[in-house]
Amino acid sequence: MISNLMGTARSRRAFITKVGGGAVLSAAAVALLGEREALAAAYGEGGSNDVAILNVALGLEHEAIAAYQIGAESGLLAKGVLDVAVLFQSQHKGHRDALVSTVEKLGGRPVAAWALSDYQKSAKLNVAAIKSATDVLKLAQRLELGAVNAYLGVIPSFGDHNLAKVAGRLAADETMHYTALTQALGESLPSSALSYGA
Repeated sequence: MISNLMGTARSRRAFITKVGGGAVLSAAAVALLGEREALAAAYGEGGSNDVAILNVALGLEHEAIAAYQIGAESGLLAKGVLDVAVLFQSQHKGHRDALVSTVEKLGGRPVAAWALSDYQKSAKLNVAAIKSATDVLKLAQRLELGAVNAYLGVIPSFGDHNLAKVAGRLAADETMHYTALTQALGESLPSSALSYGA
């Protein structure tokens, strides 16, 4: 499974290399990095701007909050694991709040979260396939890896260097989540250097 996830990460890196080449990624490209095809379509192929990129990131945070809520309500997680899931969810809520505030300060309108029932129906989350604690952890692990690569991928796209720093800090939190989940699943961490976001 981890090899599949790393394969996805490698394909994202290739996409960045092909599209990037020193150029700025569009908000649509950023959305695709986070596996948000519908959001990518909404942004089209136009040039990026900081508010659009932040809203894509905000969409990812809304999705992570919902995924952890679904996992917490599943009844599949033991207390210790549930406590960590709730902690990670609270950190995603902090990310959400920071992104909402920043979008508003930049004069934009923050993208809204979907209803929890809409996330439960999302093909990407595939909630119907969750039958065990391992399934919950695998979902969270996959979303965290996607967020790591998305945040790292957008750092060069920001016109404001302070926003790039924030994206780096968010990527660090997501990497910590991914690492903890990978270890909880008993899987090996990536063995090569520079494994994320290239």
